[in-house]
Amino acid sequence: MTKAFNFNIFHPDCPARSFFDKFADKWILLIIYRLHGQSQHFNELKKSLTGISPKVLSQKLKILERDGFISRTIHENNVIRVEYALTPLGIEFAGTALVFKNWAEENMQHVIRAQRLFDASQAIPESNLSTESC
Repeated sequence: MTKAFNFNIFHPDCPARSFFDKFADKWILLIIYRLHGQSQHFNELKKSLTGISPKVLSQKLKILERDGFISRTIHENNVIRVEYALTPLGIEFAGTALVFKNWAEENMQHVIRAQRLFDASQAIPESNLSTESC
């Protein structure tokens, strides 16, 4: 009989906590989004993830493969091509990650408005500004 693990994300050494460290990364989430629904080759991913360097993409793909979220298939024709796809675990996680994506896209106007209101409330009135330099 297998004993169930009790994970506590508030404990600093908990593996579930390290999961948050990894998966709070924008590139990890964007890779998951791009692979949701279709596998892609390395260069396809690189082109669709504007701003990511090949080195960072390679690092993030290795993390996802090691953690069981993606599979890596090598196709050897005239040119070796590597294809990445979500595993069943990756597909399950993608559903949760897509909730965050959809929430962000639907609610960013509220966040931006709150930021502007906060920033305006923190502004120092010009009459209180010193003419001396710091």
